[in-house]
Amino acid sequence: MSIRGKAYIAGIYEHPTRLALGKTLPQLHAELAKGALEDAGLTKDDVDAYYCAGDAPGMGGVDMVEYMGLNVRQIDSTETGGSSYVLHVNHAAQAIAAGHCKVALITLAGRPAADAKEKVAFRPGGDPPPAIGFESPYRPTIVNMYAMCAQRHMYEYGTTSEQLAWIKVAASHHAQYNEHALRREVVTVEDVVNSPMIASPLHRYDCCVITDGGGAVVVVAPEIMKSLKRPAVKVLGAGEAPKHLMGGKVDLTYSGARWSGPKAFEEAGVSHADIKYASIYDSFTITVLETIEDLGFCEKGAGGKFVSDGNLISGTGKLPFNTDGGGLCNNHPGNRGGMTKVLEAVRQVRGEAHPKVQVPNCDIALAHGTGGLLGARMGSATCILGNEDA
Repeated sequence: MSIRGKAYIAGIYEHPTRLALGKTLPQLHAELAKGALEDAGLTKDDVDAYYCAGDAPGMGGVDMVEYMGLNVRQIDSTETGGSSYVLHVNHAAQAIAAGHCKVALITLAGRPAADAKEKVAFRPGGDPPPAIGFESPYRPTIVNMYAMCAQRHMYEYGTTSEQLAWIKVAASHHAQYNEHALRREVVTVEDVVNSPMIASPLHRYDCCVITDGGGAVVVVAPEIMKSLKRPAVKVLGAGEAPKHLMGGKVDLTYSGARWSGPKAFEEAGVSHADIKYASIYDSFTITVLETIEDLGFCEKGAGGKFVSDGNLISGTGKLPFNTDGGGLCNNHPGNRGGMTKVLEAVRQVRGEAHPKVQVPNCDIALAHGTGGLLGARMGSATCILGNEDA
Protein backbone atom coordinates (compact mmCIF):
# COMPACT_ATOMS: atom_id res chain seq x y z
CA MET A 1 0.00 0.00 0.00
CA SER A 2 1.41 3.36 -1.03
CA ILE A 3 1.28 6.07 1.63
CA ARG A 4 1.84 8.93 -0.80
CA GLY A 5 -0.48 11.78 0.16
CA LYS A 6 -2.46 9.61 2.61
CA ALA A 7 -1.00 11.13 5.79
CA TYR A 8 0.28 14.53 6.89
CA ILE A 9 2.52 15.88 9.63
CA ALA A 10 0.38 18.46 11.42
CA GLY A 11 2.42 19.26 14.51
CA ILE A 12 6.02 19.17 15.75
CA TYR A 13 7.88 20.21 18.88
CA GLU A 14 11.53 20.11 19.95
CA HIS A 15 12.33 20.38 23.63
CA PRO A 16 14.55 23.42 24.32
CA THR A 17 16.46 21.77 27.17
CA ARG A 18 19.90 20.30 26.65
CA LEU A 19 20.30 19.34 30.32
CA ALA A 20 17.15 18.05 32.00
CA LEU A 21 18.17 18.02 35.66
CA GLY A 22 15.12 17.57 37.85
CA LYS A 23 12.95 16.19 35.05
CA THR A 24 12.04 12.53 34.65
CA LEU A 25 11.96 10.76 31.30
CA PRO A 26 8.14 10.39 31.33
CA GLN A 27 7.86 14.09 32.14
CA LEU A 28 9.94 14.97 29.08
CA HIS A 29 7.75 12.73 26.88
CA ALA A 30 4.63 14.44 28.21
CA GLU A 31 6.01 17.96 27.70
CA LEU A 32 6.95 17.05 24.15
CA ALA A 33 3.51 15.59 23.46
CA LYS A 34 1.86 18.75 24.75
CA GLY A 35 4.05 20.95 22.58
CA ALA A 36 3.44 19.00 19.36
CA LEU A 37 -0.32 18.78 19.91
CA GLU A 38 -0.51 22.52 20.58
CA ASP A 39 1.48 23.18 17.42
CA ALA A 40 -1.05 21.10 15.46
CA GLY A 41 -4.06 22.68 17.14
CA LEU A 42 -5.17 19.38 18.67
CA THR A 43 -5.58 17.98 22.18
CA LYS A 44 -4.66 14.67 23.79
CA ASP A 45 -8.28 13.60 23.44
CA ASP A 46 -7.85 13.66 19.64
CA VAL A 47 -5.00 11.12 19.75
CA ASP A 48 -5.96 7.56 18.83
CA ALA A 49 -2.48 6.09 18.24
CA TYR A 50 0.80 6.44 20.11
CA TYR A 51 4.34 5.62 18.98
CA CYS A 52 7.63 5.53 20.89
CA ALA A 53 10.85 3.50 20.99
CA GLY A 54 13.23 2.11 23.58
CA ASP A 55 13.79 5.51 25.20
CA ALA A 56 10.31 5.32 26.75
CA PRO A 57 10.37 3.73 30.23
CA GLY A 58 8.78 0.46 31.29
CA MET A 59 6.74 -1.20 28.57
CA GLY A 60 7.11 1.79 26.28
CA GLY A 61 3.79 2.68 24.70
CA VAL A 62 1.77 0.78 27.30
CA ASP A 63 3.18 2.77 30.21
CA MET A 64 3.31 6.09 28.40
CA VAL A 65 -0.32 6.11 27.28
CA GLU A 66 -1.27 5.59 30.93
CA TYR A 67 1.09 8.32 32.12
CA MET A 68 -0.24 10.83 29.59
CA GLY A 69 -3.88 9.79 29.94
CA LEU A 70 -4.31 8.78 26.30
CA ASN A 71 -7.14 6.62 25.00
CA VAL A 72 -5.73 4.97 21.88
CA ARG A 73 -6.54 2.03 19.65
CA GLN A 74 -3.00 1.43 18.45
CA ILE A 75 0.51 1.56 19.94
CA ASP A 76 3.89 0.91 18.35
CA SER A 77 7.16 0.68 20.30
CA THR A 78 9.38 -0.54 17.45
CA GLU A 79 13.04 -0.04 18.38
CA THR A 80 15.69 0.44 15.69
CA GLY A 81 18.00 2.90 17.44
CA GLY A 82 18.56 6.22 15.68
CA SER A 83 16.28 5.30 12.81
CA SER A 84 13.30 4.53 15.09
CA TYR A 85 11.46 7.80 14.75
CA VAL A 86 11.85 8.17 11.00
CA LEU A 87 10.51 4.62 10.80
CA HIS A 88 7.61 5.54 13.11
CA VAL A 89 6.51 8.30 10.75
CA ASN A 90 6.30 5.62 8.07
CA HIS A 91 4.41 3.21 10.34
CA ALA A 92 1.98 5.94 11.42
CA ALA A 93 1.33 6.91 7.80
CA GLN A 94 0.71 3.24 6.91
CA ALA A 95 -1.72 2.85 9.82
CA ILE A 96 -3.60 6.00 8.83
CA ALA A 97 -3.73 4.94 5.18
CA ALA A 98 -5.17 1.57 6.27
CA GLY A 99 -7.82 3.26 8.41
CA HIS A 100 -6.47 2.03 11.75
CA CYS A 101 -6.17 5.52 13.25
CA LYS A 102 -6.46 9.21 12.37
CA VAL A 103 -4.19 11.07 14.80
CA ALA A 104 -0.86 9.44 15.69
CA LEU A 105 1.37 10.98 18.34
CA ILE A 106 5.10 10.13 18.25
CA THR A 107 7.44 11.16 21.09
CA LEU A 108 11.17 10.81 21.74
CA ALA A 109 12.89 11.84 24.98
CA GLY A 110 16.34 11.30 26.44
CA ARG A 111 18.42 12.51 29.37
CA PRO A 112 21.90 10.95 29.00
CA ALA A 113 23.60 14.19 30.07
CA ALA A 114 21.53 14.46 33.24
CA ASP A 115 21.97 10.75 33.96
CA ALA A 116 25.75 11.19 33.78
CA LYS A 117 25.71 14.15 36.17
CA GLU A 118 23.35 12.42 38.56
CA LYS A 119 25.35 9.18 38.25
CA VAL A 120 22.33 7.17 37.17
CA ALA A 121 23.47 3.76 35.94
CA PHE A 122 22.22 2.55 32.58
CA ARG A 123 20.12 -0.54 33.18
CA PRO A 124 19.21 -2.26 29.92
CA GLY A 125 16.12 -4.42 29.98
CA GLY A 126 15.68 -7.90 28.61
CA ASP A 127 18.33 -10.22 27.25
CA PRO A 128 21.49 -8.97 25.52
CA PRO A 129 21.72 -9.12 21.71
CA PRO A 130 22.60 -12.62 20.49
CA ALA A 131 25.98 -11.57 19.05
CA ILE A 132 27.23 -9.87 22.21
CA GLY A 133 28.98 -12.99 23.49
CA PHE A 134 31.10 -13.14 20.36
CA GLU A 135 31.90 -9.42 20.14
CA SER A 136 32.26 -8.16 23.73
CA PRO A 137 35.64 -9.86 24.35
CA TYR A 138 37.12 -7.47 21.77
CA ARG A 139 35.86 -4.45 23.77
CA PRO A 140 34.18 -2.53 20.94
CA THR A 141 33.14 1.04 21.65
CA ILE A 142 30.71 3.18 19.71
CA VAL A 143 33.35 5.52 18.35
CA ASN A 144 35.81 2.85 17.25
CA MET A 145 33.05 1.01 15.39
CA TYR A 146 32.48 4.15 13.33
CA ALA A 147 36.20 4.82 13.05
CA MET A 148 36.64 1.44 11.34
CA CYS A 149 34.16 2.55 8.68
CA ALA A 150 35.96 5.84 8.16
CA GLN A 151 39.33 4.10 7.95
CA ARG A 152 38.02 1.61 5.40
CA HIS A 153 36.36 4.32 3.32
CA MET A 154 39.64 6.23 3.25
CA TYR A 155 41.52 3.10 2.20
CA GLU A 156 39.07 2.17 -0.56
CA TYR A 157 38.30 5.62 -1.99
CA GLY A 158 40.97 8.05 -0.84
CA THR A 159 38.61 9.98 1.41
CA THR A 160 40.46 12.43 3.68
CA SER A 161 40.01 13.83 7.18
CA GLU A 162 39.70 17.28 5.63
CA GLN A 163 36.75 16.13 3.53
CA LEU A 164 35.01 14.65 6.57
CA ALA A 165 35.68 17.90 8.42
CA TRP A 166 33.53 19.85 5.94
CA ILE A 167 30.48 18.04 7.34
CA LYS A 168 31.13 19.45 10.82
CA VAL A 169 31.91 22.86 9.31
CA ALA A 170 28.53 22.93 7.54
CA ALA A 171 26.69 21.89 10.70
CA SER A 172 28.43 24.62 12.68
CA HIS A 173 27.52 27.28 10.12
CA HIS A 174 23.87 26.36 10.68
CA ALA A 175 24.05 25.92 14.46
CA GLN A 176 25.16 29.51 15.01
CA TYR A 177 21.58 30.61 14.24
CA ASN A 178 19.92 28.07 16.57
CA GLU A 179 19.50 29.61 20.01
CA HIS A 180 19.04 26.17 21.57
CA ALA A 181 22.06 24.49 19.95
CA LEU A 182 24.59 23.14 22.43
CA ARG A 183 27.53 24.23 20.26
CA ARG A 184 26.97 27.45 18.31
CA GLU A 185 30.56 28.36 17.47
CA VAL A 186 31.52 28.23 13.78
CA VAL A 187 34.50 25.98 13.15
CA THR A 188 36.92 25.56 10.24
CA VAL A 189 38.37 22.48 8.59
CA GLU A 190 41.58 23.19 10.48
CA ASP A 191 39.71 23.30 13.78
CA VAL A 192 38.25 19.88 13.12
CA VAL A 193 41.43 18.09 12.05
CA ASN A 194 43.38 19.72 14.90
CA SER A 195 40.85 18.68 17.55
CA PRO A 196 41.93 15.72 19.72
CA MET A 197 41.95 12.30 18.08
CA ILE A 198 39.32 10.06 19.65
CA ALA A 199 39.59 6.92 17.50
CA SER A 200 41.69 7.20 14.38
CA PRO A 201 40.76 8.75 12.00
CA LEU A 202 37.88 10.42 13.88
CA HIS A 203 38.62 13.59 15.84
CA ARG A 204 36.52 15.06 18.64
CA TYR A 205 34.74 17.39 16.21
CA ASP A 206 33.85 14.40 14.02
CA CYS A 207 31.65 13.15 16.88
CA CYS A 208 28.15 14.23 17.84
CA VAL A 209 27.29 16.09 21.03
CA ILE A 210 25.51 14.36 23.92
CA THR A 211 22.43 16.16 25.27
CA ASP A 212 19.09 15.71 26.93
CA GLY A 213 15.83 16.73 25.27
CA GLY A 214 13.77 15.20 22.51
CA GLY A 215 11.03 15.85 20.02
CA ALA A 216 7.50 14.96 19.04
CA VAL A 217 5.50 14.66 15.83
CA VAL A 218 1.77 14.44 15.16
CA VAL A 219 0.78 12.53 12.00
CA VAL A 220 -2.83 12.87 10.86
CA ALA A 221 -5.28 11.73 8.21
CA PRO A 222 -6.01 14.10 5.28
CA GLU A 223 -9.48 15.01 6.59
CA ILE A 224 -7.98 16.02 9.94
CA MET A 225 -5.30 18.11 8.22
CA LYS A 226 -7.97 20.02 6.29
CA SER A 227 -9.62 21.08 9.55
CA LEU A 228 -6.42 22.55 10.99
CA LYS A 229 -4.76 25.91 10.44
CA ARG A 230 -1.17 24.70 10.15
CA PRO A 231 0.83 24.41 6.90
CA ALA A 232 0.31 20.97 5.38
CA VAL A 233 3.35 18.69 5.21
CA LYS A 234 2.56 15.60 3.18
CA VAL A 235 4.24 12.22 3.68
CA LEU A 236 5.28 11.35 0.12
CA GLY A 237 7.20 8.13 0.58
CA ALA A 238 9.28 6.10 3.01
CA GLY A 239 11.56 3.10 3.19
CA GLU A 240 13.23 1.06 5.89
CA ALA A 241 15.88 -1.66 5.88
CA PRO A 242 18.28 -3.45 8.23
CA LYS A 243 21.93 -4.10 7.51
CA HIS A 244 23.96 -6.59 9.52
CA LEU A 245 27.28 -8.40 9.50
CA MET A 246 26.09 -11.28 7.31
CA GLY A 247 28.24 -13.80 9.16
CA GLY A 248 31.33 -11.64 8.75
CA LYS A 249 30.87 -10.85 5.06
CA VAL A 250 30.33 -7.17 5.72
CA ASP A 251 31.40 -4.15 3.70
CA LEU A 252 32.05 -1.24 6.08
CA THR A 253 31.78 1.37 3.34
CA TYR A 254 27.99 1.37 2.97
CA SER A 255 24.90 1.59 5.17
CA GLY A 256 21.31 0.37 5.10
CA ALA A 257 20.39 3.57 3.25
CA ARG A 258 21.42 1.63 0.14
CA TRP A 259 18.01 -0.11 0.41
CA SER A 260 15.77 2.27 2.37
CA GLY A 261 16.54 5.23 0.10
CA PRO A 262 15.43 3.72 -3.23
CA LYS A 263 12.18 2.51 -1.61
CA ALA A 264 11.39 6.03 -0.39
CA PHE A 265 12.19 7.66 -3.73
CA GLU A 266 10.11 5.13 -5.65
CA GLU A 267 7.06 5.57 -3.44
CA ALA A 268 7.39 9.36 -3.39
CA GLY A 269 7.74 9.49 -7.17
CA VAL A 270 10.52 12.06 -7.01
CA SER A 271 14.14 12.24 -8.14
CA HIS A 272 17.26 13.37 -6.32
CA ALA A 273 17.10 16.66 -8.18
CA ASP A 274 13.71 17.31 -6.54
CA ILE A 275 15.14 17.20 -3.02
CA LYS A 276 15.72 20.77 -1.83
CA TYR A 277 16.91 19.87 1.66
CA ALA A 278 18.19 16.75 3.45
CA SER A 279 18.19 15.89 7.15
CA ILE A 280 20.89 13.22 7.54
CA TYR A 281 21.56 11.39 10.80
CA ASP A 282 24.95 12.62 11.97
CA SER A 283 26.22 10.55 14.88
CA PHE A 284 29.65 10.99 13.28
CA THR A 285 30.84 12.72 10.11
CA ILE A 286 31.43 9.37 8.39
CA THR A 287 27.76 8.49 8.96
CA VAL A 288 26.72 11.49 6.86
CA LEU A 289 29.22 10.82 4.09
CA GLU A 290 28.26 7.17 3.62
CA THR A 291 24.55 7.94 3.86
CA ILE A 292 24.71 10.62 1.17
CA GLU A 293 26.40 8.12 -1.13
CA ASP A 294 23.99 5.32 -0.32
CA LEU A 295 20.93 7.52 -0.82
CA GLY A 296 22.22 8.16 -4.34
CA PHE A 297 23.16 11.83 -4.19
CA CYS A 298 26.59 10.87 -5.56
CA GLU A 299 28.46 7.76 -6.63
CA LYS A 300 29.92 5.41 -4.02
CA GLY A 301 33.36 6.71 -3.12
CA ALA A 302 32.62 10.24 -4.33
CA GLY A 303 31.17 11.39 -1.01
CA GLY A 304 34.36 13.12 0.09
CA LYS A 305 34.35 15.39 -2.93
CA PHE A 306 30.57 15.91 -2.69
CA VAL A 307 30.62 17.22 0.89
CA SER A 308 33.69 19.43 0.42
CA ASP A 309 33.94 23.18 -0.09
CA GLY A 310 30.72 24.04 1.70
CA ASN A 311 28.41 21.96 -0.48
CA LEU A 312 26.21 21.13 2.52
CA ILE A 313 25.80 24.75 3.68
CA SER A 314 22.41 26.37 3.09
CA GLY A 315 22.52 29.25 0.66
CA THR A 316 25.65 28.14 -1.17
CA GLY A 317 25.77 24.34 -1.26
CA LYS A 318 24.27 21.83 -3.68
CA LEU A 319 22.56 19.86 -0.86
CA PRO A 320 21.74 21.92 2.26
CA PHE A 321 21.70 19.57 5.26
CA ASN A 322 20.91 19.66 8.99
CA THR A 323 20.09 23.35 9.13
CA ASP A 324 19.41 23.16 12.88
CA GLY A 325 23.04 22.15 13.51
CA GLY A 326 22.20 18.45 13.68
CA GLY A 327 23.66 15.98 16.12
CA LEU A 328 27.13 17.36 15.53
CA CYS A 329 26.25 20.74 17.04
CA ASN A 330 22.62 21.11 18.12
CA ASN A 331 21.44 18.12 20.13
CA HIS A 332 21.54 14.34 20.30
CA PRO A 333 19.13 13.10 22.97
CA GLY A 334 20.15 9.53 23.60
CA ASN A 335 20.91 7.44 20.53
CA ARG A 336 17.77 8.28 18.60
CA GLY A 337 18.49 11.57 16.86
CA GLY A 338 16.40 10.56 13.85
CA MET A 339 13.45 12.40 15.41
CA THR A 340 15.24 15.74 15.15
CA LYS A 341 15.88 15.03 11.47
CA VAL A 342 12.12 14.84 10.88
CA LEU A 343 11.52 18.06 12.84
CA GLU A 344 13.91 20.17 10.79
CA ALA A 345 12.66 18.67 7.51
CA VAL A 346 9.14 19.73 8.51
CA ARG A 347 10.35 23.24 9.39
CA GLN A 348 12.01 23.54 5.99
CA VAL A 349 8.90 22.45 4.08
CA ARG A 350 6.77 24.80 6.17
CA GLY A 351 9.20 27.64 5.56
CA GLU A 352 9.70 27.96 9.33
CA ALA A 353 13.44 27.31 9.61
CA HIS A 354 15.67 30.18 10.72
CA PRO A 355 15.70 32.85 7.96
CA LYS A 356 19.48 32.55 7.64
CA VAL A 357 19.25 28.84 6.79
CA GLN A 358 15.78 28.49 5.27
CA VAL A 359 16.08 26.91 1.81
CA PRO A 360 14.13 28.97 -0.77
CA ASN A 361 11.08 27.26 -2.26
CA CYS A 362 11.65 24.11 -0.20
CA ASP A 363 8.74 22.04 -1.44
CA ILE A 364 10.35 18.60 -0.95
CA ALA A 365 12.69 17.46 1.85
CA LEU A 366 14.25 14.18 2.92
CA ALA A 367 14.87 12.85 6.44
CA HIS A 368 17.04 9.83 7.14
CA GLY A 369 17.83 7.97 10.37
CA THR A 370 20.57 5.45 11.07
CA GLY A 371 20.24 3.19 14.12
CA GLY A 372 22.61 0.77 15.77
CA LEU A 373 26.22 0.93 14.60
CA LEU A 374 27.53 1.79 11.16
CA GLY A 375 30.27 -0.80 11.67
CA ALA A 376 27.95 -3.59 12.81
CA ARG A 377 24.17 -4.11 12.62
CA MET A 378 21.85 -1.20 11.98
CA GLY A 379 18.38 -0.10 11.03
CA SER A 380 17.96 2.52 8.34
CA ALA A 381 14.86 4.58 7.61
CA THR A 382 14.22 7.22 4.95
CA CYS A 383 11.21 9.52 4.69
CA ILE A 384 10.40 12.08 1.99
CA LEU A 385 8.10 14.98 2.82
CA GLY A 386 6.51 17.63 0.67
CA ASN A 387 4.13 20.58 0.77
CA GLU A 388 0.57 20.43 -0.52
CA ASP A 389 1.70 21.02 -4.12
CA ALA A 390 4.40 18.32 -4.11
